[in-house]
Amino acid sequence: MKRFAFLLATALLAGCGRPAAPDPASSASVAVRIAAVESVVATLTQPVAGTLRPVERATVAARVMGTVGTAHLAVGQAVAAGEILVTVQAAELTARVEQARVSLAQAERDFARESSLELKGAAAPESVRIAADRLRLTRAAVEEAAALLTYTEIAAPFAGVITGDYINPGDLASPGQSLFELEGTDHLRAEAAVPESLATLPPGATLTVRIADAEITGTLAELSPAADPGSRSSLAKIDLPAHPALRSGRFVRVLWPAGTATQLTVPADAVTPFGQMERVFVVTDGRAHLRLVKTGRREADRFVILAGLDAGETVILNPPAILRDGQPVTVLP
Repeated sequence: MKRFAFLLATALLAGCGRPAAPDPASSASVAVRIAAVESVVATLTQPVAGTLRPVERATVAARVMGTVGTAHLAVGQAVAAGEILVTVQAAELTARVEQARVSLAQAERDFARESSLELKGAAAPESVRIAADRLRLTRAAVEEAAALLTYTEIAAPFAGVITGDYINPGDLASPGQSLFELEGTDHLRAEAAVPESLATLPPGATLTVRIADAEITGTLAELSPAADPGSRSSLAKIDLPAHPALRSGRFVRVLWPAGTATQLTVPADAVTPFGQMERVFVVTDGRAHLRLVKTGRREADRFVILAGLDAGETVILNPPAILRDGQPVTVLP
C-alpha cells in the first residue's frame, strides 16, 4: 500500500510539472494570404478506350504467279516510297512481251502495205480498216504484257515501316497472296469505339487523347454515323500531331465530352496533407478554422474540391506550419 501511494504521488508530481498546451484563441495573430473558393461550370469528359493506328497502312499482295526471286524484308525495317522490296521470276511474261512486240511489228507492216495499196487503188478501204484495227489490238497487247511484267517488281506504295513479312526467296507467289504489311509513321490516329450514350460531335471538333502520362490535343477526323449493333458504339478517328509518345498499336484514352457540371476549385497552394487526408484553413471572423476536404483532379494550379467546402468561402494560401485551428489571423493585402 505504501509503495502504491508513493507511485501515485510521483505520477501526480510529474503531471503537475508538464506544461499545458497553448490555447489557439490566445495565440498571437498570424499574417496570411487568402483566396476565394470559386464555383465554375466545367465540361465533363468520359474516357473512351482506343488504339493508335497509322493513317497509311497496307497489306501488299502479289498480282502475278511466279517464283520469288528476292525479298528484302524485315519486320521493323524502314522503307522509302517506291523502293523495290520483292521480285518475282516469271519468264513466261517476258516471252509474252516479246510475242506482243513481234505481232505489233507485223501489224505495222500490214497496215503500211494496205495503206499503200489503197492509195494506188489496189486495195479496198475495208482491208485498210481491218489492218488498222489489228494494229490497235496488237498495240494494246504490248501494253498489257508490259504492264504484267512490271508486276514482277513489288515496291513500297508509301514510306513507312514493315510490320509483317510473309514470303521468302524461292516461295511460289500467286495472285492475291499477301507478301508483306506496311505502316506509315508520319501520321497517326487514335481510333476509339464511342458509346451511343455520348454526344455526337462534328468533324473538326477538338478532343484530348491521354497516353501514358501525356495528354495530346487532337482533331476529330471521322465519326461513323452508324452504331455497331453488338457494342452499341460508333467508330471515331482522331488525327494527332507528331509526339514522341505516339507509336502504332499503343493503348490510349479519348476524353469524350459528357455534359457539364458546377465544380468548386481552390488554388493548389491552399491544400496541404494531413496524415492520409487533406486539409485547408478557412478564414471566418478573423480566425483560421481547419477543414478536411476531398480533392478531385488537378487543373493547372487549382484543385477541384469534391467535399468539405462551399462556394464563396475564403481559404489560406500556403498555411504556415505553426498555424492552428482557431488561431487569429491577419489578412495581407
